[in-house]
Amino acid sequence: MAPLWTSDDAARATKGRATRPFEANGVSIDSRTIAPGDLFVALKDVRDGHDFVRVALDRGAAAALVSRIPEGCSEADPLLIVPDVLKGLEALGRAGRARASAKVVAVTGSVGKTSTKEMLRTVLAARGAVHAAEASYNNHWGVPLTLARMAPDAAFAVIEVGMNHPGEIAPLARLARPHVAMITTIGTAHLEAFGAVEGIAREKASIVEGLEPGRILVMPGDLPTSPILADAARAVGAATVTFGAGPGDDWQLGTVTLAQDTTVVQARHDGQPILFKVRTAGRHFAKNALGVLATAHALGLDPAIAACDLGLWAPPAGRGERQRISLDPVEPGFTYDLIDDAYNANPDSLSAALDVIAAARPQDGIGRHAAGRRIAILGDMLELGSDERALHEAVARHPAVESLAFVHCVGPRMRWLWEALPREKRGDWVEKAEELAARAHQLADAGDVILVKGSKGSKVSLVVDALKKLGHPVAPE
Repeated sequence: MAPLWTSDDAARATKGRATRPFEANGVSIDSRTIAPGDLFVALKDVRDGHDFVRVALDRGAAAALVSRIPEGCSEADPLLIVPDVLKGLEALGRAGRARASAKVVAVTGSVGKTSTKEMLRTVLAARGAVHAAEASYNNHWGVPLTLARMAPDAAFAVIEVGMNHPGEIAPLARLARPHVAMITTIGTAHLEAFGAVEGIAREKASIVEGLEPGRILVMPGDLPTSPILADAARAVGAATVTFGAGPGDDWQLGTVTLAQDTTVVQARHDGQPILFKVRTAGRHFAKNALGVLATAHALGLDPAIAACDLGLWAPPAGRGERQRISLDPVEPGFTYDLIDDAYNANPDSLSAALDVIAAARPQDGIGRHAAGRRIAILGDMLELGSDERALHEAVARHPAVESLAFVHCVGPRMRWLWEALPREKRGDWVEKAEELAARAHQLADAGDVILVKGSKGSKVSLVVDALKKLGHPVAPE
């Protein structure tokens, strides 16, 4: 098998100098997880990657992309020396994209980017090799890294594009050069940096600036900000394909039925009914899945086959993954359900998660409590700007709260929600997730359904880990 990058190819792409010939089969930015044969990219972030070059080479890295010869290394080591490592990675990504024959899809949106990327990976895999990042690599280093890792003969590539501040999406889109771009939704994530949802919409819409000829933007058509997205597409001559619950949407969402661990969706396209299932509960998953079908169709796939393949997808850990945890190795039915949505949170995604737990069915008569309970453990929502207090307090008015036995709150911002809750719904409030994780054994009982949701910075994933350690996961049927 041909290497992903030879020293000559990489030097030509980056205009760098290779100290000796090498062949790399992968690209990595983490010396802890580097695989033999990877090209290690010594990025500077919290730590300077040059400090770990020697470690990476000793672990089998084929070479290292550096801006200087690191301590412990010499010209005898396989190094690719460039003036700036991040710009070198961008150049490598640009060259990786230029030589690729893949049909490229770029995905952005306020929520649902990673789950949508994974849905697309599942649907497209039936038609050929799909290249997509294994994690949420959607920023200024994640996008070029994903492109630099792409095999030239991949049939499809799905590139996730994110942002925290204005002006970030367009350069990444121009790097990815997608044939089709998809926007999942426009919401209040990162509101602090934009001041208004309209600003977020304009930033997300700038993904069209990277579209290749034959430009297609797949976008929600039922949002107040949809005209902003359509105007951006029109400005670059891109065609739009809309999905959503609006009567004029090209892909029209109909009835969505949430079951215990399934979402059944009835939709329409070109006047024809479409019925499909997603193997997890959530109306937000239904809408994103409909957008995936629209994107697959824009790429030339049969939507009926794609709808069947959607049933193979399940959400990953931290993004709505649902596990049944056995609390007793002797009693197989002594279990509770854990919904792990601890990777990210904003008002839109939290609302969707509360809908999911409201639709879940606890089991009665098997635990210490006569009735199984729905319990939410919620961490701070970050980057919401001046409205953050009102947005946290508003969660108390969500209709799903009525179905919850308790809401445990983590973080200083969630204190506002805790105080706004009816007294009978208030569980614990703690400043830090570690405090709640330490008493995980007091939180769960057999028969319960527990949702854990919060921004990554709230560290509620520690509570997820502690809850999982109370027992062991039960294999799905």
